[in-house]
Amino acid sequence: MLIIVAVALGFALGSIPTAYLVGRLHGVDIRKHGSGNVGMTNAWRVLGWKAALPVGIVDVLKGYLASAWVSRLGVVGGIDPVYAGILVGTAAILGHVFTPWLGFRGGKGVATGAGALLGLMPVPVGICAAVFAVAVLATRTVSVGSLSAAAALPLAVLLLDRLTGLSYGPALLWLSVGLAAFVFWTHRSNIRRLLQGEELSFRRGRR
Repeated sequence: MLIIVAVALGFALGSIPTAYLVGRLHGVDIRKHGSGNVGMTNAWRVLGWKAALPVGIVDVLKGYLASAWVSRLGVVGGIDPVYAGILVGTAAILGHVFTPWLGFRGGKGVATGAGALLGLMPVPVGICAAVFAVAVLATRTVSVGSLSAAAALPLAVLLLDRLTGLSYGPALLWLSVGLAAFVFWTHRSNIRRLLQGEELSFRRGRR
């Protein structure tokens, strides 16, 4: 029973529409501007980095708190800590992407997913953060960074498990594969625009 409560709390935590709320504080509905996405990138594009930074921090914290803290309810209920973290962290990601407060249309889950993974396997997250930064700096396109980091995640988990003293079981490996696929799915419109050369970026003249 406690794991059900933990999953429900994780979903509720993830469903908080941070970017939308920050936009409203600035008198803007960011769903009607930029890409229309309710996430940190569009908040940056529409409101500027000072507004987007707290959005990103809170979205990461939503995932981290879910997988590292709320999941402890499931552990108390007798669930293995890894599986409890996976279940509650995944619930937070789904809450972010399918927030009921905005008609089940939220962000794309990258920041909240990174936070959830941070509570489960921080080293691969650090590697993916570096991949994200390099890709964004090279292309000035956040979606390329997100897709690159997602693609790097399962590889990082596999190589760290095989080549270092860090141990990641099959559950975490399959979680990384599933999350990578999920990020590609939530970015399907971005992929289409990238292939057409129409993706929004931070280059001058591409707003």
